[in-house]
Amino acid sequence: MRFVRREGRGTLARVRRFSLRREVALGLGLYALYLLVARRVLRRDGRARARRNAERIVALERRTRLDVEPAVQRALLRYPRLVHGLNVGYGLFNVTLTVGWLTLLYRRRDDGYHRFRRTCLLAHVGAQPVFFLLPTAPPRVLDGFVDTLSEVSGIDLEHPRLVRFYNPVAAMPSLHVAFAVVTGAEIAARSDSVLVKSVAHAYAPLVAIVVAGTANHYVLDAVAGAALGVAARRLS
Repeated sequence: MRFVRREGRGTLARVRRFSLRREVALGLGLYALYLLVARRVLRRDGRARARRNAERIVALERRTRLDVEPAVQRALLRYPRLVHGLNVGYGLFNVTLTVGWLTLLYRRRDDGYHRFRRTCLLAHVGAQPVFFLLPTAPPRVLDGFVDTLSEVSGIDLEHPRLVRFYNPVAAMPSLHVAFAVVTGAEIAARSDSVLVKSVAHAYAPLVAIVVAGTANHYVLDAVAGAALGVAARRLS
């Protein structure tokens, strides 16, 4: 992997821009915004609205023949150990990779850190109005889908303690796919290796398959998440 750092007269000024206190404050502020949107939605009959919106998405996918999630699930459920691994990946790996890449760039005082961080901020903040105006329940709560997190891995995301820490009605758009798009594109752009580039470009489609196969997102969620990621990169 190659990382470009600019040396010379502007180096000291650029190093001073790296403030751990500011980065922590930004991270906590984003998380607070995310939770605030969740609480406001849930207090306004959000669960019922989210379920209705989810059913509308399912109906639209059926009309457009995009309702491939049940078929993907049936194929994956033949391999419970694989599904368990995908559940763990959904819960930990995706976001961890993005945060890990940010941390790596920060530690290296890389010139590209601030742009990539700005891209992630735009993706995250850009999703919040949709979460607020169009709360959407994930497929796992609807009939015809299998909650693999619960039935295969024994993780109940609807547990009252867990619900405090995330938004249970934020399926549309998929932030997992959005972050996969921006992170994969960033890694691909920085690598000279054909193999790394290929894996990085395949990362977002793989995440889309995982979130659909584990009944955490619909195909349209993944499409919207990919569009959000592309827009965030272009605007950053």
